[in-house]
Amino acid sequence: MQATLVAPERYNASQVVDRNVDAGRADKVAFRASDATLTYDDLRRQVNRMGRLLRELGVRREDRVLLVLDDTTVFPIAFLAAMRIGAVPVPVSHLDKAANFRHFVEDSYAEVVVTDAACLPRLAEALADHAELRYLARGGEGPGVVELDAGLAAQSDELDPAPTHRDDAGFWLYSSGSTGKPKGVVHLQHDIEVTCETYARQVLDLRADDVTFSTTKLFHAYGLGNGLSFPLWFGATSVLMSGPTRPEPILATLREQQPTVFFSVPALYAAILRDPGADGSLGSVRLCVSAAEALPPTTLSGFRERFGLDIVDGIGSTEMLHIFCSNAPGRIEPGTTGRPVPGYDLRIVDEDGTVLEGPAVGSLEVRGDSCAAYYWHQHEKTKSCMRGDWFTTGDRYERRPDGAYSYVGRSDDMLKVGGLWVSPIDMENELIAHPRVLGVGVVGVTVDGASRVAAYVECDGEGDDALAEELRTWCKERMRRYEYPHVVEFVGDLPRTLNGKVQRFRLREMAAGRR
Repeated sequence: MQATLVAPERYNASQVVDRNVDAGRADKVAFRASDATLTYDDLRRQVNRMGRLLRELGVRREDRVLLVLDDTTVFPIAFLAAMRIGAVPVPVSHLDKAANFRHFVEDSYAEVVVTDAACLPRLAEALADHAELRYLARGGEGPGVVELDAGLAAQSDELDPAPTHRDDAGFWLYSSGSTGKPKGVVHLQHDIEVTCETYARQVLDLRADDVTFSTTKLFHAYGLGNGLSFPLWFGATSVLMSGPTRPEPILATLREQQPTVFFSVPALYAAILRDPGADGSLGSVRLCVSAAEALPPTTLSGFRERFGLDIVDGIGSTEMLHIFCSNAPGRIEPGTTGRPVPGYDLRIVDEDGTVLEGPAVGSLEVRGDSCAAYYWHQHEKTKSCMRGDWFTTGDRYERRPDGAYSYVGRSDDMLKVGGLWVSPIDMENELIAHPRVLGVGVVGVTVDGASRVAAYVECDGEGDDALAEELRTWCKERMRRYEYPHVVEFVGDLPRTLNGKVQRFRLREMAAGRR
């Protein structure tokens, strides 16, 4: 059953900070980061100062404010401040490429960019044709740049929230696929509340005494919930880590900050599991959460055996804002993504759009009140993906007889070999269980005019023909006889997203180039 909207008609999501101060948490730590530690009262004051500073720079209601930031306290301050004045924060990755930075500015019409000083030279070069842009950066200097700390110090720390409507645009997130430019996903003021009251409360049971830590950055929908909206909603504390998300700094942060809830992704859980120095790093953690791609059963079992912790795996999307199908603490079903999160409905449809009942395999669709309103400047894409209440995820799923959902693959990643369907996810899960395989991506290729399966493998040591044949046999013995990689290629590093997810479209491009 879908979530019932509980936000009042006049609703501004930034008021979650005021609510914590009024609840007696003024002196409680809201954020711990490398640049600062903020109590809830510090956060309230800085958000108000930032809101006034944005207004001084000419930002008005519904104007977009581009955030090009790593995970420091500047991010929550800027994100909440923009919403507080009725403007629309648009966070993007600070590691993105120049062409995308130009697209973000031109597509959103943003005239103010909040960024880190280290990003200024790259942005100035990429956006040289946009002389109207103003930049806010701590320690920044140069044409059009306002030094952030000085700008905040000059403002009053009191600011009433704009009387926004719960259905006003609250923030955008850009979603990039395998082709085309990133799409602006427009979320409304009330969407954050929905994810907090469904997944965070009813599945994770987050509470005020929790300390959250997410390896996924705040610009990403998954990271935004983990590191900002969830902890603020429940009056908890969030740990922010800037810099690259590698095992070494992650393990150091876990030991130093002692989080109780740890959010990460399968690739990083696997890396932690392989790290010989990880023992004792998760002693404070009561709950591990995973998303972004399917969690291999071997990683789940290995984590349980070594650390005594289950990993709660789920699936979400930028369009739905956070996780809508998930396992639950104490009810882990290995090899599945679990069951619908309370407040969301799921259905499976076939290639003709017919709804399939009972056990079935097909395209997954979801409905729930956190769904984005539309794609900005993408009317046809909106119509094709957002069909009434239902959002077409682009994922192919199996609904098992017991009602649990199991990920089969992206609809455009499924392989057909000799007229038979092959799931790249199933094959990757089998291959990653091999003791010498560290990472793998499976895609379809054409060999002598025929469809074949190719596995690109990161391995322990040197890969050779003998290991390639061993991996084929490994799959044949554990899967159906036709489900094995005809082509095995060993690579030093697989192409991955910032969350560690293998980019199969890059592998297909690689295969096409080599043919």
